[in-house]
Amino acid sequence: MNFPDNPVLVEVWRSGFFESAHRGSLVVLDADGAVTHAVGAVDVPTLPRSSNKPVQATTYLDAGWVPRSTQELAIAAGSHSGEPGHVELALAMLAAAGLGPDDLGCPAALPSDERERATWLVEGRAPAREAMNCSGKHAAMLSACVAAGWPTQGYLDRAHPLQQAIEARLGEAGGEPVSAVVVDGCGAPQHALSVTALARGVLSLVQAEPGTAGRSVADAVRAHPWLVAGTGKDDTLLMGAVPGLLMKGGADGVHVAALPGVGAVALKLDDGGDRGRMPALCAGLARLGVDAELLAPFAVTPVSGGDGVVGEVRPSAALV
Repeated sequence: MNFPDNPVLVEVWRSGFFESAHRGSLVVLDADGAVTHAVGAVDVPTLPRSSNKPVQATTYLDAGWVPRSTQELAIAAGSHSGEPGHVELALAMLAAAGLGPDDLGCPAALPSDERERATWLVEGRAPAREAMNCSGKHAAMLSACVAAGWPTQGYLDRAHPLQQAIEARLGEAGGEPVSAVVVDGCGAPQHALSVTALARGVLSLVQAEPGTAGRSVADAVRAHPWLVAGTGKDDTLLMGAVPGLLMKGGADGVHVAALPGVGAVALKLDDGGDRGRMPALCAGLARLGVDAELLAPFAVTPVSGGDGVVGEVRPSAALV
C-alpha cells in the first residue's frame, strides 16, 4: 500500500516564515451525506482510531446493555483523561456488571490529564487499567457481553460476537465495508475506513430518530462532553461551544464532527500529529456554516516566540 500524496491542509507560520506543513485529507458532507468538499485521498482507507467510538457504542445497546445513566453511555463513546470522575464511573460500570478492573483488556496507564498524572506520580500510584483513556469503552464492551450472555474472556478477539457486531456496524454506518482490522493501542480491534465513511457514520448518529441506538449515543455524548474527553480537551471545549455538535478525535491525526440537519466533517493528518487538527476541523465546520465567532478560539493556533506570539497555525488555501 502506497501512502497517498495528499495536499497541505494546515500551514505553520513563524515571524512571516513558512515553517512547517501538515498534509492530509478532509471531507465535508451535507445533511444527506453527499460530498460537498473534498481535499486529498478522502476515499482511501485509514485508521479512524477512537473516532470510531461513537458508532461502536451503538452495538453495546443493540446487544442489550442498558446503561444506568446517559453518563455511562457518554464515557462508553469517549477517550477520557483519567480524572477522578472518569475513573470512578468506569469502575462503577464494571461493578454493575459483576466485574472488576482485572477484567479490563486495556493496558494499565497513568491518567493523561497532566495534573492528575502528576498527583498519581507524587503519591506513588502505579499505572492502572481503569485510568487508561479507553477504559470507559472497555467497561461498556464488557457490560454488553454480560447483557448478551457472551463470554467476557476473549472479548477483544476479532471473532468474538461483540467484535463481529462492531465490524458490521461500522461498515453499515459508513456505507463501505471495513477494509482491514488491526490491533488498536488499547488492545481492541481497530477498523480501517475512509474519512468519507467515518463522516457518514457519525452523521448517521445525529440524524437518527429519537429512541434509536444512534440517537441515544449522540445525545449522551453531546450532553456530557467532559466524559468524552476531559478538562481543557478540544472535544470537550468545542462541543460546549457549538450547540448540537458531536465530535470525536482519534489518535494519529484523526477527527470527525457532525451537526444534525447540517452535515459532517472528517479528516486525517498524514503526520499523525495534533497541532493541525483544530484549524483543519474548524475550516470544515466553517464550510457547514458554523458561526465564525464560536470557532474563533480553535480555528487558528498561536505560535509562541519569546514572551509573545510571533505566528500562527492556520488552514491552507485548500480549506478556506
